[in-house]
Amino acid sequence: MPTAQHDLEACCGTDHVAVARPDPTDSSSCCAPAAHAHPDSGSVESAAPNTFRISTMDCTVEESEIRSAVEPIPGIRGLHFRLPQRTLRIDGTDEAVTAALIAIRRAGFAPEAVTASAGLDVTDHGSHDHASGTGTSYARFAAALVFAMVAEGISFFAPETMAWKAVGMAVAVLAIGLAGLETYAKGLTALRHGKLNINALMSVAVTGAFVIGQWPEAAMVMALYAIAELIEQRAVDRARNAIKGLVDLAPDDAEIQQPDGSWRRIKATEVALDSVARVKPGERVAFDGIVTKGNSSINQAPVTGESIPVDKEPGSSVFAGTINENGELEFRVTAASSNSTLARIIHAVEEAQGTRAPTQRFVDRFAAIYTPAVFVMALGVAVVPPLLLDWAWLTAIYKALVLLVIACPCALVISTPVTVVSGLAAAARRGILIKGGTYLEDARLIKAVAVDKTGTLTE
Repeated sequence: MPTAQHDLEACCGTDHVAVARPDPTDSSSCCAPAAHAHPDSGSVESAAPNTFRISTMDCTVEESEIRSAVEPIPGIRGLHFRLPQRTLRIDGTDEAVTAALIAIRRAGFAPEAVTASAGLDVTDHGSHDHASGTGTSYARFAAALVFAMVAEGISFFAPETMAWKAVGMAVAVLAIGLAGLETYAKGLTALRHGKLNINALMSVAVTGAFVIGQWPEAAMVMALYAIAELIEQRAVDRARNAIKGLVDLAPDDAEIQQPDGSWRRIKATEVALDSVARVKPGERVAFDGIVTKGNSSINQAPVTGESIPVDKEPGSSVFAGTINENGELEFRVTAASSNSTLARIIHAVEEAQGTRAPTQRFVDRFAAIYTPAVFVMALGVAVVPPLLLDWAWLTAIYKALVLLVIACPCALVISTPVTVVSGLAAAARRGILIKGGTYLEDARLIKAVAVDKTGTLTE
């Protein structure tokens, strides 16, 4: 929905729902990047200060653990997560950042500083490596599921001999190894640091089931859990990466005037500031700039939300990702492709995706209590009935392990962030910028929306 609301307060949101497009000409708007990109950096965004890469932080469970460890530290003003890139930017005093890194390491993570020269790739969001890793994970988890089914088959149909039992246990161990290495690594780290999270819960449940002789169930539970986690993570990635469609609005190259007056098509990442570019009718503009020659009209809807093409003449501003309707234009490049209005919009949406809605904060607090409570209940089921009700110990332990598995709160924990990120991404695809889950939730308070005949929201 187009909007004529360009002021900073509306974009950032204070007391009301913030659904706004930033003013592309205003460098101080909330879409301005946190760290300015170098002119020749192309699609690589220079990393902001205090940005760290955490290789084992790949889902909202780890994000919640880091938040709980760092947010109470005095001097911390904000935490900005990018799960697809596995990076965290810490906003706070120098002393607070140092204390935060110590707290993160104590929580079992290994943050590594991202230097400004290394930068962060804003065009693919780490999707290539992640996509290939996901494909490998699918194959590995599918193999684990097959082995788990074989273990179940051996348990049901094979003769009751030590040889067959050994074969079945070996197949179950193979299935657990293929599906549960990451879960075990995270679970053991959590237990070593005195934390009872989802990974610790699953590690205890699967190990306990195997020890008491329920190795087929242990293998099947771990395989199904790993597949479920992968599907959930794919849902998050799909929602977060929906913003990549915005990146594709700007072309990869442009016609640039050479010193001898000729024109040559050059990659956008190699074009310097103040170069003169040319855009023909029907082409997309590759950079932000100022028109120096020619007259035309440009469809700015992808960036500014203008419902009708805007006439351009010498002195007019043009924006990357917009479409030249008619007439040839020459313009002076005023911003590198990584620092264009479009890039700042992408950065704003990514920052918004990193914020947490009130419901998500509640779910995190609930899970922090719920998971240890499940452990206590399972321990009670394993110990109390044999002592007071004359249950067999193996029966009680088996029921306790079943309780650990069925009470796993992973679906509860993942539900809110997936919903929020999906909503933000869906809005971004339709040209609506919402500053975080808080304002997305507040949208339920809207009773009516008034637009003029052009479909423009006006405050």
